[in-house]
Amino acid sequence: MDVQIHTVADLGLAVRAARRASGVRLDDFAATAGVSKQFASDVEHGKASVHLGLVLKLLAELGAPLTLDIPQAAQQELQALRSKGLRPRKQHAAKSPGKQD
Repeated sequence: MDVQIHTVADLGLAVRAARRASGVRLDDFAATAGVSKQFASDVEHGKASVHLGLVLKLLAELGAPLTLDIPQAAQQELQALRSKGLRPRKQHAAKSPGKQD
């Protein structure tokens, strides 16, 4: 079933519902996904500042991978970007404490 997610609270409720429906305890769910029980609880309670990579691990453990419905026009651009792969971000030089812009 597709569920529209508009807020982190929506995501948390959906994760909690899926976990409960599968009959898995929170601590077992977290351990199987490789995250802490506190992190899994934070996600289920809609905490906005969670690590997306770990959220994706939880979703994978539930068998509910995240999908994004992008516009048709963006699909060709996405394919081009994927073929290039991700490049590391350039690190900006740290400013000296005494210098001002």
